[in-house]
Amino acid sequence: MRLRPLVFLVPIALGCSVSEGGERSLVASRPAASFNDPSRIDLTGSVDLIVDPKATENHWRVKNEVVAGGACSAIEGGVTPGNRRLMRFTVTTPNIGDADNFIGNPRAHVAANDGLYEFDTCHNHYHFKHYATYKLIDAVTGHVWRAAKRGFCMLDTDPYLPSLRDAPRNYWNCGNQDIDGFQGISKGWNDTYVWSLGGQYFVLDGGDGQAVVPEGRYYIEVEVNPAYDPDPATGLCPRVTDRATGKCHQFAESNYANNTTRVLVWVAASGPSGPEKNSKDPTSADDIEGSKL
Repeated sequence: MRLRPLVFLVPIALGCSVSEGGERSLVASRPAASFNDPSRIDLTGSVDLIVDPKATENHWRVKNEVVAGGACSAIEGGVTPGNRRLMRFTVTTPNIGDADNFIGNPRAHVAANDGLYEFDTCHNHYHFKHYATYKLIDAVTGHVWRAAKRGFCMLDTDPYLPSLRDAPRNYWNCGNQDIDGFQGISKGWNDTYVWSLGGQYFVLDGGDGQAVVPEGRYYIEVEVNPAYDPDPATGLCPRVTDRATGKCHQFAESNYANNTTRVLVWVAASGPSGPEKNSKDPTSADDIEGSKL
């Protein structure tokens, strides 16, 4: 990710034009569906997604904040509402390949029963299954904590590669049960999940049923298009197999070895920490998962 401020705009809530929150996209002032032009899809070449560590290194924080009981991330992440100690973090997943990561209309995938999408009733839009995994790993013991975030919607949010700055932005629309979506990541573009969005955090005080995270040094590990094991009954992958490892993936890429990034962070005994430690707490306007879509 280029070292520039993340732009925070509240999008027009038409056609489910954004996914996990209003800060993700610089959405135009008319329905996003009108920009989803299938004629601009570029499938010549290969997809190559990475996780850019700079976005996470520069945008994380540990701080106490109030988690609302009705928030989708609290419900789905099993987070007890109230004053919680959280580690929030930003993740960006650029497509550095020379072809679009085209997924298309979630409703078509659901109709085909291909296992790529599920409908999230709390957010009222479709989530791509197994898009990314977030782990907080103790740098000494290796103990792992899971994040509160459960669902992802693939969209173009920011241009990434300077050589492709003029490449079209194609994917704007999550889709729901009434409106067709158009999901993917264009070549040279990012899909960014900023730290203030719902679910973009680890609960540190045990308020989600996990162990308390003690003070110390940790890795935030993010894997995009994560690997998973073949079906134990057949030994086969339902979609794509990495020939180098035998592991399964949800979509094909030219390189799976660059899908994981670790960033070193720390948790103090008390008080805020991290580059975003003095930032204002997110509000309901930042997390528009349920109310604005």
